[in-house]
Amino acid sequence: MRGPIAPPQVPLAASRAETFADLVQDSVERLERRWPQLADIDFLVLDVPRLDGAGAGAGAGWSDEAVPLGGTVTAREGRPARVVIYRRPVEIRTKGRDERAALVHEVVVEQVADLLGLTPETVDPRYGED
Repeated sequence: MRGPIAPPQVPLAASRAETFADLVQDSVERLERRWPQLADIDFLVLDVPRLDGAGAGAGAGWSDEAVPLGGTVTAREGRPARVVIYRRPVEIRTKGRDERAALVHEVVVEQVADLLGLTPETVDPRYGED
């Protein structure tokens, strides 16, 4: 019998990129309950950061020792602020879905805190507990 192992509506059929984007979305939704202004921020997932650091605010200009896990772009000229999470660097540092979800949430919290000028503990009081 030929065909997919699982039907499209089953989580097995989701690509790694889709699964990762879902983790980011879950984290954002969790924070939006406390910070409704996050609805005005674009959250993006990119596979890897650009070598030239273009398009990233915080963390731009990185080296082999410190590959960024995320970055921010401030709002300007009709464009909303952006939080970018880099999928491959996060995936490389984690083993399994739970660990990945925890690191994604930490990175989202850190980037939101940077964008809002707050501490990560202010953005999410449970920051660092995982």
